[in-house]
Amino acid sequence: MLPHLLKPAESRPSGADIMTETLLSTEAGPASVGGAIDRSLVGVDADPRARSRGLITGAVGAIGVVFGDIGTSPLYALRATFTGKHALPLDQLHIYGIISLMFWSMLIIVTIKYVTVMMRADNRGEGGSLALLALINQLTETRRWGAGIVLLGVFATALFFGDAMITPAISVLAAIEGIQVYAPHMRVSVVPIALFILVFLFLIQERGTAKVAMLFGPVMVLYFVAIAVLGVMSIAEMPGVLAALSPHYAVVMYAADPWHGFLAMGAAVLAVAGAEALYADMGYFGRLPIRVSWIGLVLPALTLNYLGQASLLMRHGSAVANPFFLLAPDGLQWPLLILASAAAIIASQAVISGAFSVTQQAVQLGFMPRLNIKHTSAQGGQIFIPVINYTLMVAVILLVLAFQRSTNLTSTYGIAVTGAMMIDNLLLAVVMVRLWSWSKAAALPLLALFVAIDALYLTANMTKVPDGGWLPLMLGGVIFVLLTTWARGRALMRASMKADMIPMEVFIKSAVGSAERVKGTAIFMASAAAGVPSALLHNIKHNKVLHERVVLLTVKIDDEPYVDDAVRAKVTDLGQGFYRMSLHFGFLEETDVPAALTRISMCGEPFSMLHTSFFLSRQTLIAAAKPGMAIWREKLFGWMLRNAASAMEFFRLPTNRVVELGSQVEI
Repeated sequence: MLPHLLKPAESRPSGADIMTETLLSTEAGPASVGGAIDRSLVGVDADPRARSRGLITGAVGAIGVVFGDIGTSPLYALRATFTGKHALPLDQLHIYGIISLMFWSMLIIVTIKYVTVMMRADNRGEGGSLALLALINQLTETRRWGAGIVLLGVFATALFFGDAMITPAISVLAAIEGIQVYAPHMRVSVVPIALFILVFLFLIQERGTAKVAMLFGPVMVLYFVAIAVLGVMSIAEMPGVLAALSPHYAVVMYAADPWHGFLAMGAAVLAVAGAEALYADMGYFGRLPIRVSWIGLVLPALTLNYLGQASLLMRHGSAVANPFFLLAPDGLQWPLLILASAAAIIASQAVISGAFSVTQQAVQLGFMPRLNIKHTSAQGGQIFIPVINYTLMVAVILLVLAFQRSTNLTSTYGIAVTGAMMIDNLLLAVVMVRLWSWSKAAALPLLALFVAIDALYLTANMTKVPDGGWLPLMLGGVIFVLLTTWARGRALMRASMKADMIPMEVFIKSAVGSAERVKGTAIFMASAAAGVPSALLHNIKHNKVLHERVVLLTVKIDDEPYVDDAVRAKVTDLGQGFYRMSLHFGFLEETDVPAALTRISMCGEPFSMLHTSFFLSRQTLIAAAKPGMAIWREKLFGWMLRNAASAMEFFRLPTNRVVELGSQVEI
């Protein structure tokens, strides 16, 4: 990403410099993440009727993809509040208080913070922590706090993966638990059925979900309408429950019972879990469809359903066992179970796809090694990452077997969500002050409100640590170590290789007269846009020939999602048939090198893959007791390096035109 912003260090860089440099200068990445959904859906046509149709289509699509996580929270959020380890007393004070807390949390955190403010901070239409990090580093001149911002973004990404493991397990379990409400004798079947659904869901990922995804929007629209209707039916039995929307009930609950009020926040956060998906998925649909669908359907449906559950609890305290499913009258119980299960599957699918997307961005930005990427649609918008898919599958299976019930899993849920939300506040502060140039008088009150609420939620969720909250923290910590180890190791390796580089001008003068020239084009992939690639040195040492045209190619990932073809390639003629080329890709683009080369005519004659050979370097790491990284992390980095996907697949190079030469690097 934007290597021209940061020159390589002349000496061995420090840890903080390495982390910042890694974000600002990386090699390349794999396939496209964004663009899976036609961007015309956001409604940019000049025809007002076409705009309206596009907006409706985009809003329905957003409902199917963006709101699955937060949409399934009524399955377990209120129940967890009154049945979990820190259960609230089941009385009017706490029922009204928790409903008030949930409603105003959805208004402040989701509607104001994410839908209104955060979604303005887009990187050419793309959202998410990593896209926001790229935007900050692209547009901000000072790097005083660069390393700290990078580490925050990386930790938010690590927390996301922890959340991605828990969401499918808790959503599907909570939905299938409706069976034991309607047929208690089938209680023992809940876990096997949930496992069957989850395993099946992960196994079909490789086949792609394009056709099934077309049903996501309509199914989720039906789901939200259904839970809203059920809520209204229950509210009609006790209209006075509408008073719970007043914020003073949350205040009264805290004043009368501070300890339980504090603990309630640990469960109330479940009502806003998934809010960050609104921002992360912005690139698929655009701001307007997401805002319309949230304000027009999702928020009212969730509010009505929570009020309906509160009405039911006020009238029948025994319904606390599962107030969501007990809302349904006879005749609608099994249809509700089927619909809720479908919504849980859709929510899980969205999280799995999101894990693929975040992984791609992390690879593109230099925080993960190359991974095997498979495209599951002709348009290239859908991808499948085997190692991520099956790692998630194993983790989800273990979670279901270990916790057995969704109420047990709620103790693990929330810390990752609130941690990511808190980090988003800090990134947003940088955006407001540095990029939007807001005055401190305007920015600080709003930021203080967001930070205060998220800090309370995060602190309250820390009480869950002994009961399972340690799990997402542990998972996030392990993933954070992996991400930062790879980033630092790559930076150290580049610094070590740079120290031994020969200037290209010196090499050309000595090589042209001593090596025989042969017909064709040789492209040497180089991670650095300076010096002589090790593959070129080894080639002339062993084969003693040079092709008529030699291209030193560096692939660079810029701090923007997409790069225009007009500025994709930059070429420097070094003379004697040597060229140095850099190909620029956005961090959401597919790094298809052959396809990009066929559109370039700045290196003499056009490129023909039949007459072009690609030379790759494969480094073998030698761990050494040098400053910069601990030996155990060097060995971990070496393991990650050995298991990285082939650069041939990574750059989509033709298999019969690749020559790979090895070298050893000591860090």
